[in-house]
Amino acid sequence: MNLDKDRKFPGQPVLSQILGVIPNSVIQLANRKHNSNRYYKRLPLRVHLVTLLYGVFSYCNGLRELCEGMLACEGKLSHLGLDKAPARSTISDANSNRSYLVFETIYYGLLKKYYSFISDSRLKRLSIRNLKIINSTTISLFSEILQGVGRNRLDGSRKKGGIKVHALMDAFSGVTEFLRITAAKEHDCKFLYHLKLPAGSWLVFDKAYNTYQHFAKWTNQKIWFVSRMKDNAVFHVTKVLVDKTKKKQAIGVIKEQFITVAVKTNGIVTERLMLRRIIYKTREGKRYVYVTNDFSLPASKIATIYKDRWMIELLFKQIKQNFPLQYFWGESDNAIKIQVYCVLIAQLLMVMIRKKAATKKSFANMITVIRLHLMSYVGLLEFIKHTIYKTLDALVRTTIHKFTKSVSNCT
Repeated sequence: MNLDKDRKFPGQPVLSQILGVIPNSVIQLANRKHNSNRYYKRLPLRVHLVTLLYGVFSYCNGLRELCEGMLACEGKLSHLGLDKAPARSTISDANSNRSYLVFETIYYGLLKKYYSFISDSRLKRLSIRNLKIINSTTISLFSEILQGVGRNRLDGSRKKGGIKVHALMDAFSGVTEFLRITAAKEHDCKFLYHLKLPAGSWLVFDKAYNTYQHFAKWTNQKIWFVSRMKDNAVFHVTKVLVDKTKKKQAIGVIKEQFITVAVKTNGIVTERLMLRRIIYKTREGKRYVYVTNDFSLPASKIATIYKDRWMIELLFKQIKQNFPLQYFWGESDNAIKIQVYCVLIAQLLMVMIRKKAATKKSFANMITVIRLHLMSYVGLLEFIKHTIYKTLDALVRTTIHKFTKSVSNCT
């Protein structure tokens, strides 16, 4: 009986158990690299990180909510390594002045430590390794914070600005491997100049990243890619391998070609690059035109690889729906980037804990229950693995019992 009690009611709240996954060595390394505590002795880096992660996990939409929420936990803050809840002005100043690069370093340090653990082989059906997915997502902001995007509104209302999170996702781990935060007006293709990829990597991206100069560069470096071809692309067909376009009932790969495209430098054609063009037709009648520099894989597998690009859309949806990114805890670029990196740190920790708990529960279900019991004294892994279903089952049985009893009383 005592063993069961010890298992369910440990001496640390749920948030403290989550924070225990972050090694102090990762925080100390980031602190030494950026000398982040030099001018912020009232709010050390670790206290700053713990405070913001509390706000992320409890879904606080402002610093006032965050500080008042921590004040209500005064008796439990010692478990988090805090003597007292930081003042709102102190957090605001630190968000504006402490460089976001510190939190970026912490994120990449955690990713390096846990990558081998969270990585799995969900894509065993593909004969490829090192699959990376590139995409971006925009977070709307008012133009007072960052420069507005698009044309001026005809109705005279304020033009919304925003930030764009450009991400390189590792398909086998389900987390962001590299990202860059810019103003929303920056074109997606500029993100490619910041990538450093080893030979043998596979890239998947949409039309926005189609630049023939990068295609030629990757081909020389033996980096393979799959993308959709632009509708106005200019190319020359050198060989037709498959052509089923005249068959009305044909589905799957209906055309496969070898093509060449012109690679230009400063407006002058410097070379002709050979690529592979594949037209794929779904059962619903939709056609997709893919382009790749790989000539060995079957065309059907090229289409399957591109279909896995949807994984990064699920990642963006997971982050935006479960963590606070609608309202920001500061108006400076630095404060916004700090909050984005804290959200990514929280998502990485949840992926790691979910994998460690070996649970099949959805990410949204898990994060919701953790948010409700953030400062409760329950065993985190056991709680994630078993308690949710037991609680829901008990709730359903209680509801049915009450409904049956009320019906019987009416009759």
